[in-house]
Order: sequence, then C-alpha cells, then structure tokens
Amino acid sequence: MEGFREYLKNKGIGHDDRAVENAAGLQRYLQDRGMEIGNCSLEDLQAYLEHLIAEGRNSPETLLDLARFCAYSRRPQLYIHLAGILNSHDILPLMADRVGELVGQTSREAIFFGFENPPLGTDPGEIAPLTRRLIRRMEGELTHSQRRDVLIWNYHGIPKTAFQEKKKRFESASSIDEFLAGEHERLVQDLRECLRTGRVWYEQEVTSGFVEMVAADQRLQTGVREGNRIIVHKVPFDPRSYLEEESPVLRRYHYCHCPLARSAIRVGGPQVSSTLCLCSAGFTKLVWDTLFDADVEVEVLGTVLDGHERCAFAIRIPEEMMK
Repeated sequence: MEGFREYLKNKGIGHDDRAVENAAGLQRYLQDRGMEIGNCSLEDLQAYLEHLIAEGRNSPETLLDLARFCAYSRRPQLYIHLAGILNSHDILPLMADRVGELVGQTSREAIFFGFENPPLGTDPGEIAPLTRRLIRRMEGELTHSQRRDVLIWNYHGIPKTAFQEKKKRFESASSIDEFLAGEHERLVQDLRECLRTGRVWYEQEVTSGFVEMVAADQRLQTGVREGNRIIVHKVPFDPRSYLEEESPVLRRYHYCHCPLARSAIRVGGPQVSSTLCLCSAGFTKLVWDTLFDADVEVEVLGTVLDGHERCAFAIRIPEEMMK
C-alpha cells in the first residue's frame, strides 16, 4: 500500500490515510476469496460494493478512493465502473428537483411518486428499470417542450470555467472550421499520450484501435461544421469492447454512456426511451453555449437507445458567429 500512498502524494491528493485504508479493505475482501486487485472482475468489484452498502460504508469518499486505487493498479475497467456510478448517482434526484422548479410540484409528484434513489454503489443494471418508469411518466405528464427544458441541463454541474482554455483557442481561431480541425488534432495527440502512458481518458480505456477510430473521423467528440450546424458524435463508452464486438445489439450497449439506461440495451425487453438522451444533448450544448456565449439550439439526430449505431447531435451556430 505504500506505493498507492506515494501515487496519491504525487497526484497532490490529500486524505491518503483514509484512501489507503479503503483500498486495504478491498484488498482484504479479495484476499479472503483467493483473489487480488490484479484478477478482480467487475462482478467481484460489484459484490464488494454490495457488501459496503450492507454495512453502510458506501460513501462517495470511499468509492472515490477505490476508483483511485483501481487507476493506480492499472485496472481501467474497474475504475470506469466506479466513475460511472459516482457520476450518475445524483442525476435522478436532480431531475426531480428540476421538474418541480420548472413545471411545479404537482407534476413532480406525478412523475416521481414512490421514487427512492438507490444506494450509492448499486449495480447500474438495477437502475435501468427505474429510469424507464420515470421517463415514461415524464412523457405522459409533460409536453415535448417541457421535457426538453427539464432534460437538456447541466446535471453533472460542470462549471463553464472548465472550458476556459478551449474558449481562448476558439476566440483566436480564424474560423469555426479551423478551430474544429485544431481541436481534433489536440484530441488525437492526447489520446496517443494516454495510449503511451496507460492513462484513462475521462471514462474511456484508450486502445490503439480507439485512437485510430477517432483520428479517422473528426465528428467523434470534436465535430464537423455542415452549413450552419456542427455535427458531433459521441465516442464509445467502452471502446475496446465496442471495437471487438460483432453483435449489433452489444455494440450499441458498449457505445452507450448512460449508466441509468445502458443495461436495458443488453438485457433486452422494454427499452429506456431515447427521450432520456436529451440529457446527453445538454452536455454537448454546454460546451458550445460557453464558446458562443449564447443559449444555442441542440438537436438529437439519433442515439443507440433508439437503434442507431452512434449518438449524434447537431448544434446550430448563431448567425453572428458564422465567421
């Protein structure tokens, strides 16, 4: 564990005693079952999370410490699993609050009656049926315009300052096309560096196939201008599995980023409505709201939840920004 402690210090992360103890707890759990972090599967990790829930030790701090330990141990799939859980846990309660603020408490009660947010650490596969039920209620209770207003929102609380450097590059570019080409080049270079060092890129494990895929298509993550719109495609959530998979259904499952819905693609049966994908559109919109200093229009062109091969969005460029 001293190596992990040194890793935390080099990263400038405090609370190393707590983090080391939480990591040691996982190690002890695995060792009691004849395993270690090097051969721990996603199912083993999820079983440990259920153990933490049962003992009331499933705090965000604990899961964050475990995610960092998985990153240190070069287990990107385990890190990605934990990061997805941490990033999505508060989304449904925040949606309930936003419905109440925008539409009123009567609609909130109609949609979220009986709703209890599952404990932090719950298997994302168990959340998809709940998400499906809430989105169906939302479709029955709210107008199309109201659903857009509720779902196209910055639910992850990302500050606009996160795009400060990108905005500087945008303002110094001679055109939108030049800016997009430059951002794509930067992205590919970053992915190549991740591949060289083994670093996870956001929540994606970087493979050579993933780098080649992004390098060959500027629409992925960056975007291409088509007339007065910018067309952006999301990258796969699990690039390695996506590129290795032959089944169209499982490829869509490995592509989907939403922990609230993606398992519904895999298990079959009633699907989560692609209305939920307006939430993903909200993230794409946030970047361009910041760059354009405007409330831009975003359109969902298609997503894997409604059977498309990719999740694609269009940002309408404000007329005054068509330079």
